[in-house]
Amino acid sequence: MITGITLIILSLIAVPSLILSKKPDAQKYLDKVAPYQGWIGLLFCFWGIYGVVFSGVFGLGWFATWPIFWVTTLLVNIMQAVLGFLLGYGMISRLVFAKSEEAQKKGAALLAKLSPIQGKLGLAGLAVGAWCIVASFLFYGV
Repeated sequence: MITGITLIILSLIAVPSLILSKKPDAQKYLDKVAPYQGWIGLLFCFWGIYGVVFSGVFGLGWFATWPIFWVTTLLVNIMQAVLGFLLGYGMISRLVFAKSEEAQKKGAALLAKLSPIQGKLGLAGLAVGAWCIVASFLFYGV
């Protein structure tokens, strides 16, 4: 359930226009988060990659017994990695890609592909986060 809540928060940070259209006075809260957006994105990007590798790939055995749990976990981790990359690209390029020119080019190309659909990815993150919370109540009785 915590994972779903954090994904929803990350998704809300990724689509500030959605928040502002519903609640115009939320700009002051978004301004407070803005200085930390790079670090938040960096953290979630690596946490999502870690989750994809260890829960998705190494946890493939769960697919036979708990397929909904495995798919939900994989989707949550993919959304965290992608949204984290979008939000933390500046920090990631400065800390990770700085050592290699080719890595910088590939990162910029990936950012160029993902940026136009950031709003849709944020909405998808909201949906996946909400499903994660619902699934935790349905399957675990949390």
